[in-house]
Amino acid sequence: MERLKGKYVLLTGGANGMGENHARRLIAEGASVMFTDLNAVAGEALAEELGDQAVFAQQDVSSEQDWERVVTLMVETFGGIDVLINNAGIHSFGSLEEENVERLRKILDVNVAGTWLGIQKVAPIMRADGGGSIINLSSMAGYVGMPFYSVYSSSKWAVRGITKCAASELGPSNIRVNAILPGAIDQTGMFNSAEAEAAMERLNNSTPLSRVGEREEVSSLVVFLASDESGFMTGTDQLIDGGNNLS
Repeated sequence: MERLKGKYVLLTGGANGMGENHARRLIAEGASVMFTDLNAVAGEALAEELGDQAVFAQQDVSSEQDWERVVTLMVETFGGIDVLINNAGIHSFGSLEEENVERLRKILDVNVAGTWLGIQKVAPIMRADGGGSIINLSSMAGYVGMPFYSVYSSSKWAVRGITKCAASELGPSNIRVNAILPGAIDQTGMFNSAEAEAAMERLNNSTPLSRVGEREEVSSLVVFLASDESGFMTGTDQLIDGGNNLS
């Protein structure tokens, strides 16, 4: 199974959680991957484990300078960028009264500005090479309204908007831009408090498939959108939430 053989992938937030699983699957499918993260210790350890197809670079995705450095390093290392996966993001769970504007600005810096900067810096490289695939990780919280998610949802709705605008603008250059909207996914660190656990239980009870998703299921969708199999898909919202959006 080498559906991504010969492709060079830039993946943010790849040192742990869902991003780590994406990195493993991408490499298993034949891709060469540069993955980035703030956590240098975890990133370097994972790169050593994954072998010659993996390169790690420390990055703050909200920093324009870091994006310029990472894109330059990617081109120097692999010669180009076929796929960008804007996976890095931070989560917030709290009522409107409990949240604060500083937290909102931090979430928007990482989840929204980080995605926007990635597209801006990578698009010229892809255009010069004849095209590519950009995958933005949004969320089911960017598709439906849910209590206690006003801050996080704000960022993930914005990621969907960026995706659609970029798909329209970059399509003539053969650059595809799609969004993945996961629901409740196990082993991502999002449900690590009593309140968040209760929210996950409510999601389970209202989900037609009556379970949370697995990281591998999201990674399979990432591989599909990164591959040429999805060559006529752009500007789409790919919900992977067990049908929870139907509730």
